[in-house]
Amino acid sequence: MNATDRTPADLLRSALTADPARPLVTFYDDATGERVELSVATFANWVAKTANLLQGELGAEPGERVALLLPAHWQTAVWLLACSSVGVVADVGGDAAAADHVVAGPGQFEAGLACSGERVALSLAPLGRRFAQPPAGYVDYAVEVPSQGDVFRPYAPADPEAPALIVAGAELTGAEVVERARTDGAGLDLTGPGSRLLSALPYDTWEGLSAGLYAPLAAGGSVVLCRNLDQLGEDAVAKRIESERVTATAR
Repeated sequence: MNATDRTPADLLRSALTADPARPLVTFYDDATGERVELSVATFANWVAKTANLLQGELGAEPGERVALLLPAHWQTAVWLLACSSVGVVADVGGDAAAADHVVAGPGQFEAGLACSGERVALSLAPLGRRFAQPPAGYVDYAVEVPSQGDVFRPYAPADPEAPALIVAGAELTGAEVVERARTDGAGLDLTGPGSRLLSALPYDTWEGLSAGLYAPLAAGGSVVLCRNLDQLGEDAVAKRIESERVTATAR
């Protein structure tokens, strides 16, 4: 990635310029059998649409806090980069009552109702399916996002020195996220383009977020993000590592 990249959104823009066709996020849910692979271009398109939803429809402004009550999932990764694009703070697993907006998945809808701002529900079902009936008090992400624009233009550029991420009680600026992700890459054996990291870590710690998104993005590599990997035996995990051309793991 470029040395001038100062925010996670910058990292994504550089990846899009360098090689839009390469895989960026490959997601498995071993409880459902789901597999989704997103190229840099496809992932960036989801980010642009989500950022437009966040800025335009939800009225989020730089500096506001968005509580992400979501597990490690490809759609969570999209929301993290969309927050960076808009300049809002992504508060992973944060207190909905203290947030300006909330994005929640199954099991978190009741907790999310404590937010007095806009609320978005994700089904996290395979193929991004809609809810048959959205949870009360929420809009359905799968209904709202498809009609959003494919190009995102922020009302104001995100400030790299402003708070960008809160996880496990620690607040990081956009620049700190990028710096930490670059540093983590070496420890995770990410050696640059072609590096492919399998991560089964949850998104509730910096280590999980870094391995599951930020470090591979900063290194110009990709991530195989696995949810419920513990449901597989070691032989099946080994086959996945081989078939996905994984070069490093974080489990």
